[in-house]
Amino acid sequence: MRLSKLVVVLVLLTTVGSAGAESPFVFGAEEVVPKSIKPGAKWQEGPVNLPTWPQESNLIQIPLDRPDEHFTYFLDRASLATESDGVVRYTLIAESRTGARNLTFEGIRCTPNGVFRIYAFGQNRDFKAAHTGDDWQGIGKAGTHPVRHELWRHYLCVPRLFKPRPKNDQIRMLRSGRVPDIENSGFLSN
Repeated sequence: MRLSKLVVVLVLLTTVGSAGAESPFVFGAEEVVPKSIKPGAKWQEGPVNLPTWPQESNLIQIPLDRPDEHFTYFLDRASLATESDGVVRYTLIAESRTGARNLTFEGIRCTPNGVFRIYAFGQNRDFKAAHTGDDWQGIGKAGTHPVRHELWRHYLCVPRLFKPRPKNDQIRMLRSGRVPDIENSGFLSN
C-alpha cells in the first residue's frame, strides 16, 4: 500500500516536472504589439504664469441651462489661452446672487472625460497660487462641476477630437451661447 502511494507520488512529480517543458501553453507571454507602434512620450505640463486681474469689459458670461444654479459664471477673455502643452487656461469668476465674487485661475485638458486644475485663487485684486500639487481632477458629469463640464463639453474643446478649439472659436461660441449642432451629433465617449 505504501509502495503504491510512493509510486503514484513519483509519477505525479515526474509528470508535473516535465509538463512545463512539453506544455502547449505559453506561460507569462508578452503582449503582442505591432512593431510600428512606439510608446508615446509622457505628457508634461508646461510653465504656468498667473494672469493679471480681470477687467469688467473682458468678462464673458457662461450660459448654463440649470434652474437650480446659485451662481452666474464669467470667463475672462484676456486670460483665455491654449498653451503649448495643450492646456486651456482661463480665469473663472463665480458671482452669487448677492454680488459676491470668487475668482479662480484654472486649466482644462481636453481629454476624453475632461480634467481640470485650479492654479490660483483671486483676492484683493491679486492671485495667490493654490498649493495643490499635481492634482488634476475629473470633470465628471454635469452635476459635480456644471460650469467646467459646459466649458469642456461645449466651448473650449472639440467634441470627439479631444483637442482645444482655436481661441477665436472659443470666444465666438461663448458670446453666442451656442454650439453648432453638427458638433454635438453622433457618438460621444463616456
